[in-house]
Amino acid sequence: MKMTEIRAIARERGLNCGRMNKTELVHAIQRQEGNVECYNSGQVQSCGQDRCLWHADCR
Repeated sequence: MKMTEIRAIARERGLNCGRMNKTELVHAIQRQEGNVECYNSGQVQSCGQDRCLWHADCR
Protein backbone atom coordinates (compact mmCIF):
# COMPACT_ATOMS: atom_id res chain seq x y z
CA MET A 1 0.00 0.00 0.00
CA LYS A 2 1.31 3.43 -0.87
CA MET A 3 1.97 6.14 1.71
CA THR A 4 -0.73 8.38 0.25
CA GLU A 5 -3.29 5.64 0.88
CA ILE A 6 -2.00 5.00 4.40
CA ARG A 7 -2.05 8.72 5.22
CA ALA A 8 -5.65 8.94 3.97
CA ILE A 9 -6.64 6.05 6.26
CA ALA A 10 -4.86 7.70 9.19
CA ARG A 11 -6.59 11.03 8.56
CA GLU A 12 -9.98 9.32 8.31
CA ARG A 13 -9.31 7.88 11.75
CA GLY A 14 -8.27 11.21 13.21
CA LEU A 15 -4.56 10.48 13.45
CA ASN A 16 -1.91 13.12 12.84
CA CYS A 17 0.53 11.71 10.28
CA GLY A 18 3.28 14.24 10.87
CA ARG A 19 6.62 12.99 9.61
CA MET A 20 6.04 9.33 10.43
CA ASN A 21 7.56 6.73 8.15
CA LYS A 22 5.40 3.93 6.79
CA THR A 23 6.01 1.48 9.64
CA GLU A 24 5.40 4.13 12.31
CA LEU A 25 2.18 5.20 10.64
CA VAL A 26 0.84 1.66 10.26
CA HIS A 27 1.74 1.00 13.91
CA ALA A 28 -0.18 4.14 14.94
CA ILE A 29 -3.22 2.91 13.03
CA GLN A 30 -2.90 -0.59 14.52
CA ARG A 31 -2.57 0.91 18.02
CA GLN A 32 -5.62 3.13 17.47
CA GLU A 33 -7.59 0.07 16.34
CA GLY A 34 -6.58 -1.76 19.52
CA ASN A 35 -4.49 -4.28 17.59
CA VAL A 36 -0.95 -5.49 18.14
CA GLU A 37 1.63 -3.29 16.42
CA CYS A 38 3.05 -6.15 14.39
CA TYR A 39 3.56 -4.58 10.94
CA ASN A 40 7.08 -5.34 9.63
CA SER A 41 8.02 -7.11 12.84
CA GLY A 42 9.07 -10.32 11.09
CA GLN A 43 5.98 -12.18 12.27
CA VAL A 44 4.01 -12.18 9.01
CA GLN A 45 4.27 -15.96 8.56
CA SER A 46 3.06 -16.70 12.08
CA CYS A 47 0.77 -13.80 12.96
CA GLY A 48 -2.42 -15.50 11.80
CA GLN A 49 -3.89 -12.19 10.64
CA ASP A 50 -4.49 -13.07 6.99
CA ARG A 51 -7.34 -10.56 6.72
CA CYS A 52 -5.23 -7.68 8.05
CA LEU A 53 -5.21 -4.63 5.80
CA TRP A 54 -1.41 -4.56 5.92
CA HIS A 55 -0.73 -8.30 5.52
CA ALA A 56 0.16 -8.21 1.80
CA ASP A 57 2.74 -5.47 2.41
CA CYS A 58 4.14 -6.86 5.68
CA ARG A 59 7.55 -8.47 6.24
